[in-house]
Amino acid sequence: MKISVYDTYVKKKNSTIMHFDILVEESKTVEEAIAFGKEYLVSKNLSDGKLTTKECTFCHIETAPIEIEKAVLTDGYYILEMENC
Repeated sequence: MKISVYDTYVKKKNSTIMHFDILVEESKTVEEAIAFGKEYLVSKNLSDGKLTTKECTFCHIETAPIEIEKAVLTDGYYILEMENC
């Protein structure tokens, strides 16, 4: 499966920057990726985190490893946590 990777940076209340990638099927739009990112932020009790096309930008397309492909097929997306998550 080909996936689109969206590089995402969200400022937390304590002013640290949360960095994560949103991985979705190649056919998904940036708006759909942002919706998944907002869902993820809610799961982290950060529902007030600002997430727009300014914080979430397309990075590249790659072939998903099997474990990520399974998550995308099940949940619609996969979050790759990078910093301050």
